[in-house]
Amino acid sequence: MRDPILLGGVASGILLATGLFLAVTGMHGRAARLGDALGLLAGDPMLLHPQQVRADEPASNDGDLTSRLGAWAFTRLRLPLSERTRRALSLRDRSIGDFFAEKLILFGLGLSAPLLLTGLLQGFGQLITPLPLGAALALAGLGWFWPDVTLRRSDQTLRADAGEALFTFFDLVTLERLANASAAQAMMSAASLSDVPLFLRLRTALERARLEQRPPWHELHRLARELEVPEIGDIADVMRLDEQGAALSDALRARVKELRDAHLLAEKLAAQQVSERMTLWMVIPSMIFGLVFLTPPILKLLGLDH
Repeated sequence: MRDPILLGGVASGILLATGLFLAVTGMHGRAARLGDALGLLAGDPMLLHPQQVRADEPASNDGDLTSRLGAWAFTRLRLPLSERTRRALSLRDRSIGDFFAEKLILFGLGLSAPLLLTGLLQGFGQLITPLPLGAALALAGLGWFWPDVTLRRSDQTLRADAGEALFTFFDLVTLERLANASAAQAMMSAASLSDVPLFLRLRTALERARLEQRPPWHELHRLARELEVPEIGDIADVMRLDEQGAALSDALRARVKELRDAHLLAEKLAAQQVSERMTLWMVIPSMIFGLVFLTPPILKLLGLDH
């Protein structure tokens, strides 16, 4: 009996050491390669983006070992990734490699935990049934899809946070314009005041346009299509009027007011829908309470009170 117990102890030690190694390596980042960074600023679509990994390119610019492992699995195994998930990761400023690393780790934990427990029980002479194998497959599937579920559940909150960050950006741009900054300078200064994911994406787009020595409107429209945030394109159209010598402050404040009113209306409609869904649960206790009082008279009328 000692050999199975020894084997289980060794397997447990290896699993614990592997977990500690992955935890330590995950805490240390790695600087991006100079070629990838310059290619990103140049807008080369064949080079990687921190939030976008092409299926036919190696993922070499992820920050740590686990992220590079997830990116390698994504590129080499041709794992599926929807555009909706890409946009959600982009708004979170999270790499695809990190996303798939989480999926692989949870998949491995779900698959190995029941099997390891079964091995330990077998070492102690317990009866082995096919149940651990089914539990391992079920937990592995749950671990693989759990990151997708959490990402989808937080999508609405993430969109709301991005909208609030965008309106803050518009206010900062307006203040920069009132300080007599040019359109490009106002947007770049406003985007440099925060490190939230949306500000980072705006700053990257503006920096790319600056290095290419061209107006940033095309990059902003591309970013609006990529993130499905049309308000970025609207503000770019307003700021483009600076090339025609138009006064932007009034037009910018009017457009921002329209966007805020539309956002407030959408929030009110969402709140009304939530209130309507709560109405059902508020009516059910009242119906039960009324039924308690109506049951005796109805039974008496039907002659069933004996």
